[in-house]
Amino acid sequence: MKKHNFSAGPCILPQEVLKKAANAVTNFNGIDLSLIEISHRSKEFVEVMEKARSLVKELLNLPEGYSVLFLQGGASLEFLMTPYNLLKVNGKAGYFDTGTWSSKAIKEAKTLGEVDVFASSKDKGYNYIPKNYNIPSDIDYVHCTSNNTIFGTQIKEFPKTDALLVCDMSSDIFSRELDFTQFDLVYAGAQKNMGPAGTTLVIVKDEILGKTGRSIPSMLDYQVHLSKDSMFNTPPVFAVYVSMLTLEWLKEQGGVKAIEKINQEKAALLYAEVDRNPLFIGFANKEDRSTMNVTFNLTNETHKDTFDKLWNEAGINGLKGHKSVGGYRASIYNAMPIESIKVLINVMQQFEKQVS
Repeated sequence: MKKHNFSAGPCILPQEVLKKAANAVTNFNGIDLSLIEISHRSKEFVEVMEKARSLVKELLNLPEGYSVLFLQGGASLEFLMTPYNLLKVNGKAGYFDTGTWSSKAIKEAKTLGEVDVFASSKDKGYNYIPKNYNIPSDIDYVHCTSNNTIFGTQIKEFPKTDALLVCDMSSDIFSRELDFTQFDLVYAGAQKNMGPAGTTLVIVKDEILGKTGRSIPSMLDYQVHLSKDSMFNTPPVFAVYVSMLTLEWLKEQGGVKAIEKINQEKAALLYAEVDRNPLFIGFANKEDRSTMNVTFNLTNETHKDTFDKLWNEAGINGLKGHKSVGGYRASIYNAMPIESIKVLINVMQQFEKQVS
């Protein structure tokens, strides 16, 4: 039976990407060597890295003055690299707290300096995005998380600030069109819309670096990585290659504009069923709902075993909600086909008939 993969991450990737990646592990580009056993400085892999970076710039319409890096350590390392590279000695950073990952970013920033959490939705279990807030004027940068996988919320309008604007886009990058000139630094773990776990995309405005007055360890210094074209140390060759393949696939689909339309259709279908079906209730505020992670709960927990049995029998994988929230979470990233959404909706409707 075909599995319908709603996992939050590592998550679904296009089938054609997986096939090409599998072939590359045994024989990369017909050279009779595996992708994962050739030198990262070989002509073959340098071309992969250059193409991956070029596709990022093309698909996101990045202007001159922005550089692209493929690093390691996930968004969790970026939580620390951000203040190291942008928080001035004796400076202050402003943070927008909308969930678990922004909270972790705040914790790391506090190890280097003063942090002002100027807006938070913690008071209501992170089920909404704060709106009426005041951004301090005496800060070096503002940090926000665009999409919250655990709680199913997504920023629709980003903070307006004269300070530098930083965004963790791990779970919704390449899913919708955005004006990236509003950001000075963007980072994203690959394992949602871009590739497998193991590499992290960083987009940085060149002119903002080298102004903190602090000494930065080499491995945490964006300027060091830029000077070495993402190869200061051995890069995660497989993760970068699969990311390149996924970006090629996205371009073939018509790019970010085309995939955004599909993503909106998928989300609209599933949210409509959540709202229609009396056995379910959405977790996130409607105006802040994510198009990537649909979170919902049962209105009566005594029916949990019945629903779980139905979706498991339908070949659905990864629907269980995060342990901190409970309930259910359908992650519907770029590669999720609309057919899988329809299978889930059918299960929800079967559940309604069976329980009623």
